[in-house]
Amino acid sequence: MWIFLVLIYGIFKGIREVCKKKAMQFSSPLEILLVYSIISFLLVTPDFKNALGLEPHFYAAIAFKSFVIFIAWIFSFIAIKKLPISLYGVLDLSRVLFATFLGVTVLGETMSIFQISGLILVCLGLVGLKFSPKTQVNCNTLQLTPQTQSPEQKNQRAAVYILMAFISCALNAISGLMDKILMQKINSSQLQCWYMMFLVLFYILYAIFTKQKVSIKNTLKNKWVWLLSILFVAADRALFLANADPQSRITVMTLIKQSGCIVVILAGKFVFKEKNILHKAICAVIIIAGIFLGAHV
Repeated sequence: MWIFLVLIYGIFKGIREVCKKKAMQFSSPLEILLVYSIISFLLVTPDFKNALGLEPHFYAAIAFKSFVIFIAWIFSFIAIKKLPISLYGVLDLSRVLFATFLGVTVLGETMSIFQISGLILVCLGLVGLKFSPKTQVNCNTLQLTPQTQSPEQKNQRAAVYILMAFISCALNAISGLMDKILMQKINSSQLQCWYMMFLVLFYILYAIFTKQKVSIKNTLKNKWVWLLSILFVAADRALFLANADPQSRITVMTLIKQSGCIVVILAGKFVFKEKNILHKAICAVIIIAGIFLGAHV
């Protein structure tokens, strides 16, 4: 059952990446993050009665997890806005490396020959991305023009966005580690409700301190933000329940989560009409093969 729940999370996660890209055609990253977090929190408030009674140190731990995701989301939203969705989808698979490292070193999980072979395939797929045909990042998307930016400067800017994607992956891996630890001691309602509440507070404070203009009214009209919120709440509940299963392991769960890259690669081709999809798709197939091999438990 926990494998099925993680698979649901992975597919919903892939759909969410597409929704983020579409949502940012109508709203800024901060507007989406703030409103999306508020809606998600409101969706879980009916379950708040089951979230009470935590010991003080758990509130601190959940607040730290929320702060980690707060930073991760800012970086990921900027990266996904600036980079092709198919490229971001494959880059996002690097979180499997960070999560596997944490699972082995922190939780003491062991990896079978199947998990090791699966991880090797995932790594090969990621390395293959490095040798892909040069990705042409749209100048308008990057808000650059040939007159004001040289090709070298454009490549440097693209490298910054790729680095942001990798940092987001590392932070998400830390959050996943905390999920596994916390779900052995508290219930899914307690984690999800307080996690969402802290996220809302962080984004409100961020909006206040940065003095960025936020139009909540217009953002509420963005249908993609509503879909994002529903998918986020459903996916996270499935993931928290999977983490609560004593038999679940981070090293395997992280591999299965990456099933969402299929959705992202297909969306890059059929929704956003991106080019150079074939090489990315081949890399994704190698990675997916590693996921299936690694999921052999």
